[in-house]
Amino acid sequence: MLGILFGNMVFGYLSDKYGRKIPLVSAVILQAVSGTIAAFSPWFPLFLLMRFLAALATGGTMVTSFVLTMELIGTEWRTVVGILYQIPFNLGHLLLPAISYFLRNWRYFQAAISLPSILLIFYYWVMPESPRWLLASGKQEEAIKVLERAAACSKLPTKNIRNDVVEYLNGKELLNQKIEKQKGNFIDLVRTPIMRIYTIAICFNWLVCGLCFFGVSQFIGHLGGNIFINVALSAVIQLPSTIFACWATKAWGRRKTLISANILSGVALILIGFVPAEPTWIKSTLSMTGMFGLALSFPTVYIYSGELFPTMLRNIGVGTSSMCARIGSMAAPFVASLVNVEPWIPPIIFGLTPLIGAILCFKLPETLDCKLPDTVEEAEMFENRSKKLKNLETVNGTEMTS
Repeated sequence: MLGILFGNMVFGYLSDKYGRKIPLVSAVILQAVSGTIAAFSPWFPLFLLMRFLAALATGGTMVTSFVLTMELIGTEWRTVVGILYQIPFNLGHLLLPAISYFLRNWRYFQAAISLPSILLIFYYWVMPESPRWLLASGKQEEAIKVLERAAACSKLPTKNIRNDVVEYLNGKELLNQKIEKQKGNFIDLVRTPIMRIYTIAICFNWLVCGLCFFGVSQFIGHLGGNIFINVALSAVIQLPSTIFACWATKAWGRRKTLISANILSGVALILIGFVPAEPTWIKSTLSMTGMFGLALSFPTVYIYSGELFPTMLRNIGVGTSSMCARIGSMAAPFVASLVNVEPWIPPIIFGLTPLIGAILCFKLPETLDCKLPDTVEEAEMFENRSKKLKNLETVNGTEMTS
């Protein structure tokens, strides 16, 4: 997890400086090479170093592929695709118990999960560079070529693309002048009372996702029953949860979805600490329920944080939030190992933290169908909008009952 944390930071910087495509392919190559060397390493220190580099590369693929995907997808589909982006992660989780069941030798297992990364090198030839990054970097002609190829593949007209790009750049220049007056930094995340609440609530919910998702995944191994089946079931339950998130975030909004997911996972995980060890299916069912809630909250908080922070603070805000998730995931194995002290300690910790996260969510505004804020002032207008909606609901409720 420390490697993933550094990978997010290093490749996040590289993708802003050199584009999304080259850092993504570089991370894929590093992932394949370091993972394969780890499989055949004769020395434990070399194994640890290669695993760290593989994790660093994994963090790189995560941040660059997500950003590239979001920048290639149109606004209409961005929310759905941003959530469905999690499904390959779920499928990879599902494959792990199957691979480990048939490959009991750790070297074969390490090689089996590392070598497939080589296949992703073909991204260099099939994936375009982000047109948004190209335009932001002053490479207008390259961006136009990418957009024209995309339009041609979709059988859309290409003759107006150049004019549209020029119009977009003119509007962007005005926006940049507006944002330039308020250059954001980390202090701005906590400078005003409202932004301080936003930052604390979102960062804690990211920490909950990192701590509980990875912690429960490891804690499942300490439950009774077949460890391969338990891990496979925890992965299977993530697929419907991720798909459900596509509907819930639209129908319920971001805040209600995150609150509901946290309460569901929190209650289910706390109950694990109080039910008897036998029959084992009770604890397994509760852990699967907890994983369903956690798998629902992860993509939701991803989208929520991107919509809540203003443009001038979005990268800093999401990056800080993601760092909190990595801190939580690094603490996860230590919390899971507390089962050796008292079996009820890990589920209580994993259950209480989502409930605290749910309470903090009540201080957040709803961002569904709202224009992305560009400045702190616009972001803080979410608060006023939420109060107006709440007052309107109260008035409507009074009118209906009178």
